[in-house]
Amino acid sequence: MNAVTETVAAEPVSGVELFVPLARLKKSPKNARKVPHGEAAIEALAASIQHKGLIQNLVVEPETKEDGTPTGNYLVTAGEGRRLAMLLRAKRKQIKKSEVVRCWLDTANDPSEISLDENVTRTPMHPADQFERFRELSESKGYGAEEIGARFGVSARVVKQRLRLGAVSPKLLQVYREDGLTLDQLMAFAITEDHDRQEQVFANLHHNREPWIIRRDMTASNVSAEDRRAVFVGAEAYAEAGGNIIRDLFSEDRGGFFEDAGLLDTLAIEKLREVAERVQAEGWKWAEAHIDYPHAHGMRRFYPQTVALSDEEEARVDEAWAEYDQIVDGYDSLDEMPEDLAAKARALDAEMDALSAKRSAYDPNVIANGGAFVVLNHDGTVRVERGFVRAEDEALADPQPEPEEGDATEPQMGDDEQPEDGDADAQDADEDEEPGKPISDSLTRDLSAYRTLALRVALAEQPDMALIALTHTLTAQLFYSYAEAGCLEVRPTVTPLGSHADGIEDTPLAARASEQHEAWAERMPRDVADLWGFIVGLDEAKRIALLAHCAARTVNALRLPWDRKPRSLQTADRLAGALALDVAKDWTPTVDSYLGRVTKAHIVDAVTEGVSEDAARRIADMKKPDMAQAAEQLLSGTGWLPAVLRTPEPEGADPAPAEPEDADSVEQPPDVEDSEASFAVAAE
Repeated sequence: MNAVTETVAAEPVSGVELFVPLARLKKSPKNARKVPHGEAAIEALAASIQHKGLIQNLVVEPETKEDGTPTGNYLVTAGEGRRLAMLLRAKRKQIKKSEVVRCWLDTANDPSEISLDENVTRTPMHPADQFERFRELSESKGYGAEEIGARFGVSARVVKQRLRLGAVSPKLLQVYREDGLTLDQLMAFAITEDHDRQEQVFANLHHNREPWIIRRDMTASNVSAEDRRAVFVGAEAYAEAGGNIIRDLFSEDRGGFFEDAGLLDTLAIEKLREVAERVQAEGWKWAEAHIDYPHAHGMRRFYPQTVALSDEEEARVDEAWAEYDQIVDGYDSLDEMPEDLAAKARALDAEMDALSAKRSAYDPNVIANGGAFVVLNHDGTVRVERGFVRAEDEALADPQPEPEEGDATEPQMGDDEQPEDGDADAQDADEDEEPGKPISDSLTRDLSAYRTLALRVALAEQPDMALIALTHTLTAQLFYSYAEAGCLEVRPTVTPLGSHADGIEDTPLAARASEQHEAWAERMPRDVADLWGFIVGLDEAKRIALLAHCAARTVNALRLPWDRKPRSLQTADRLAGALALDVAKDWTPTVDSYLGRVTKAHIVDAVTEGVSEDAARRIADMKKPDMAQAAEQLLSGTGWLPAVLRTPEPEGADPAPAEPEDADSVEQPPDVEDSEASFAVAAE
């Protein structure tokens, strides 16, 4: 081989093909490319040469000494990238440096011009042609992404992307070739391989062809992997059932899109029914599975009651706590502990949880005649709502005690009795008294009226007791709706919000409100007759917290066109200000919640306030659906709120009430003026 090389080197005749050992090839100082080849390009060339051989000859010229004597080496005029790729293969021991390379000897042309010509005078393949050729390799030769990637020196992910682009509708690929679509737009269409869907979405596009709009329209009938149903069912179970998950290979798709919403619902219900069967096995008469909580069930609900632990169990709780504290002492978390100690701590924790769970339980009658709803939370977790009793089972679940002898009852009038009137007492006084005869109704009313007045005066003088009485009255009506247990004529009204805002009862905020209510409900005594003692037994902080909860349930700040109540709404604004209410923590402007339900002018105003005037100008000429979608993206995370949801800025001092013209002539103590100002505010 060396002899052949030397013979060729001795006869530098231009325009002939020759084979030169790789070690004899050197970079030409006259190469026009000064910026070196990238690593990815060399990798791709090396992969191509490995699988297909050297497709194109290197162009070389002899290297000579200063006196013109050949050195035996050759300078690569064109093909430096291929030389580097061959060296990379030699470095990886795929070939030896003595491997001969097919070259074309050119001494007639200027090496610098040849190098420049090779890099300039060529037309790269259109990307669409590349995508289709990759797909042809996959279909005709059965090559997978890994194999194709190896043959062209690119990653399998890149190959998958090109295969997906090659699967786009031929009509859209042609539009792309004709510069009617950008690559980003084509990638958005490639989210699915459904040609009909791609062409339909393309036909319905308006002047705004943002990639995110195309992706939105392409997946409009699909379910995001972040949807609670998808989280609950899981991608693996959905795929095993024959469902297809659409994956976006060109952007962060957060798990993709579940194509068959009906199948996903079916799987979710089936899985919820499995949970419902386990719940019913606890002894409940029934258990129903629903994706959404059935708010219109109309059933009465019972809550678990407090159960005292045995002396042995109480002692074990104290013992377990002491043992747990001793184990974890000195450690910030279980992760820092030795595995044996951490396991023991977890076991003690589980034991204490089990004992604590025994502190409350449902009445056996409620379990035997009641049931539970198994539903999906907003985050894809299961929520079990127990204690519901159907109307026909209420008597069995909560039998009413029979009246005992001596209970106060309404006196029954016989046919010959006359109703009492104002003179009845005088008549009774003249009659012989009968032992055990009750006093008359009219006297009872007189005396009870006096007692009522005395109670009012006494209660007004004892604010602490008024707090207890008010809390008792509100609690009795909110937690024992069937009972009239309070003596204060205060009637809480809880306005359902579901009929005013679709889906509001399934939001995280509604879940928090429900959790607050249920946390209190589980602590209530079963019999409303025991409620007074329960409230008296609470410490002051818990009693105020219960009153706050009851008061909060009655808040109504609805703005309804048929219910004008400006002063109530003004008070609601003041309450929001006092609470430093920030609705932006739980509400964001979306197409469904706001932007799709207002005029274009309102959308522009929202973007102007929440983002900038420049951003508003950019969307001002869009059609309304596109504008709403764009505004949703722009306003995300800005904290912008429409006026109805904003908390007003704190007001200054309320103006003093108007005084009569001769007020200057009457001096009033400061406390009287303050008192009148207070009453003026209250009267509003």
